[in-house]
Amino acid sequence: MHRQAILVTEADMVRLHGLLAAQERGGERDQEHLQALRAELASAAVVESDEVPADVVTMHSRVGVCDLERDTHTSYTLVPPTEADALAGRLSVLAPLGTALLGRRAGEEIVVRSPAGERRLRLEGILYQPEAARRLQHAQPARGAIAVADTGS
Repeated sequence: MHRQAILVTEADMVRLHGLLAAQERGGERDQEHLQALRAELASAAVVESDEVPADVVTMHSRVGVCDLERDTHTSYTLVPPTEADALAGRLSVLAPLGTALLGRRAGEEIVVRSPAGERRLRLEGILYQPEAARRLQHAQPARGAIAVADTGS
């Protein structure tokens, strides 16, 4: 199955290269999913943070995922490894599922390969994306602001 190139923000690309370099220094270079992430990043379409579509998974996005074989629904927040917490649904971007989700669009089906086996998932939706939230925040007047109409005089 041919997958479309992922979409990554410039800021996430810088963070990810730093995280991968740290993994290499720690001797974890040969993990299959990290090699796959390196390949994905090499062919990724890179955009400015304010240009990434709201339906794309970025760092710190909260996403809804459906396991297609088990028919279970789960939500995750994609975070750096130091912020990962399985009980809180905070998934490391360097975990097999995290690398599979990064840069994908809502509605896409993905296959995750891990030591536990292969899973088929569908990215149900983006519940929160920091870049989209920032755009929305900047587009709305501040709370308590009074709009002044231009009367043309």
